[in-house]
Amino acid sequence: MLSDSVNTYLSMRRTLGFKLNTVQRYLASYERFATIAGDTHVRAKTAIKWAEQAASEDSRARRMDVLIRFARFVHADDSQHEIPPDKIFCHQRARRRPYIFTDEEVQRLIQEAHRLGPPGTLRSHTYSTLFGLLAATGMRISEALALRFSDITPDGIRICETKFRKSRLVCLHESVAAVLGQYLTLRRRVTGNDEHIFVSHRGGHKLGCDIAAETFRWVLEAAGIKGAEGGPKPHLHDLRHRFAIKALTICPDSRDRVARHMLALTTYMGHAHVSSTYWYLDSTPQLMSDIANACETFIQGDAP
Repeated sequence: MLSDSVNTYLSMRRTLGFKLNTVQRYLASYERFATIAGDTHVRAKTAIKWAEQAASEDSRARRMDVLIRFARFVHADDSQHEIPPDKIFCHQRARRRPYIFTDEEVQRLIQEAHRLGPPGTLRSHTYSTLFGLLAATGMRISEALALRFSDITPDGIRICETKFRKSRLVCLHESVAAVLGQYLTLRRRVTGNDEHIFVSHRGGHKLGCDIAAETFRWVLEAAGIKGAEGGPKPHLHDLRHRFAIKALTICPDSRDRVARHMLALTTYMGHAHVSSTYWYLDSTPQLMSDIANACETFIQGDAP
């Protein structure tokens, strides 16, 4: 009975565009645990025992969040299902402080990527273009690697069904569009049926995230970019962070224009919630310093 309810819940939410791969694993685990316990309906006591099996407090909280949403769904149809109490476990995960690449470091990254071998292959062009595109647009690495020739339009890059099943158009500066155009000319010479823009030099197939991240670490080392001792270490995703933070540092300072700027950046970055964009404000010392100065000016009565 629980397995039927789980399948119904997953099917209904997937019709709304959710992938739910992790949710499916959690609910399958709970269904097995509850079945062994002899439950035919959601029971709060069993739910808590199941969640307690996770190794960390944060994992236990994530398990319970998933189960509570499921319990609310099935309870609406059958009141015999119990809804477990909320906030028994606390989320403890702290987001990693981003490493902010300087313009000079980005140039070094691209230069080192240009030196990649083997000679005569597309590899050096692939990675120099990929890293440059990430820095210039703030795209997620998964979005960039999923790009196909048909996604490149005169108006920009069309990103389809991204992390939160959203699609958006990413506009390109003319200098970025020119470099991308040069790469596409070389890419079209590669034989094969794969329509992805970024492909492996070995088999001509879509480039994988793991391979891209491994190559990025190699290029980082070759470029001598390590990060300060005790500070954040550079990661591939930090190219996206760099874009967002640079966009915020040039944000207009009037209140209504700040709000519009934040909303536009949220849409451009493909964030599901504006809170994901506001996170950059308190994760970056420079932005926090700007906020503190603005608050001090406001309190002193010097604000326009």
